[in-house]
Amino acid sequence: MAEAIETKDLTLSYGDEVIIDELDLIIPKGEITVFIGGNGCGKSTLLRSIARLLKPKSGAVLLEGKAISQMSTKAVAKQLAILPQSPIAPEGLTVLQLVKQGRYPYQTWLKQWSEEDEKKVTAALLATGIESLKDRLVDSLSGGQRQRAWIAMTLAQDTEFLLLDEPTTYLDMTHQIEILDLLFELNEKEKRTIVMVLHDLNLACRYAHNIVAVKNKKVFAQGKPELVINSELVKSVFGMECEVTFDPLFGTPLCIPHGKGRYILRQKPF
Repeated sequence: MAEAIETKDLTLSYGDEVIIDELDLIIPKGEITVFIGGNGCGKSTLLRSIARLLKPKSGAVLLEGKAISQMSTKAVAKQLAILPQSPIAPEGLTVLQLVKQGRYPYQTWLKQWSEEDEKKVTAALLATGIESLKDRLVDSLSGGQRQRAWIAMTLAQDTEFLLLDEPTTYLDMTHQIEILDLLFELNEKEKRTIVMVLHDLNLACRYAHNIVAVKNKKVFAQGKPELVINSELVKSVFGMECEVTFDPLFGTPLCIPHGKGRYILRQKPF
C-alpha cells in the first residue's frame, strides 16, 4: 500500500482536552478514504491537522514522507487542498472569482496571472459542470451548485490530495449523490487521493476504498468497507443496533438501523 499521508504518535487537543491521542494512521495513495465515527469523536479535528490547520500537541503528520510542519505554506498548498465544513464566500463574489482563488499558491510578486492559471481554472469549471454559472454570484446558487463551486476552487489549486470535511452536509439526496459521484470520477480518472469526513455510513461504504472508524481518540478500525463494516462495529462506534446486509446495486455494506417504526408487509418491492 503506497503511503500518501501518515500520522505518527499524533496527539491533538483544544486547550487541555485531548481529542486524538497518539494516533498512528496511514492513508493510501490514489484512493478515497472516509473518516467515520460518532459526533465529537475527532474526525474533523484529525482532518484539520492533516491539512496543517491545527498544530499537534505532539507527534507528526507526514505528507509523502515529509513532515508537513516543516514545509512552507505554499509548498503544502501546491500538494494538498482542503474544503472545510460550510465555507462562506465574501459577499458579491462570482463563481469565477471564487475558483480563481485556488491559484493563489502559484502567484508571486514576479509571477502574476498566467495562461497556465487560466487553463487550470477553465478545467476546474468544466470538471465540476459549472462553466455556465461562472458569472453568477456564489450567494445566488443552490446548495449543490455552491458546493460544486467550492470543489472547483480546490481543483483549480491542482493538488494531488483533496481533503473534504462533510462535503454533503445540508444537501438533499440528489445533490449528495451528485457531489460524491463527482469526487469518485476525479479519483477514477485523475487518481487523486481524496480524504473525506462523512456522516452517512451507507454512502461512506459505497464510495470509499478505505474506511477509518474513529473512537476513543484512536483508530478503532481501518480497511475496505466490506471487511470492516459489520453490526458489531456499528454498535461499538455509534452505539446503534443494526443489521448489515449488502447494497443491491453496488454490493457494498448496507446498514439497516433497528428502531421503532411502522412494519408493512408488502407484496412487491418499491
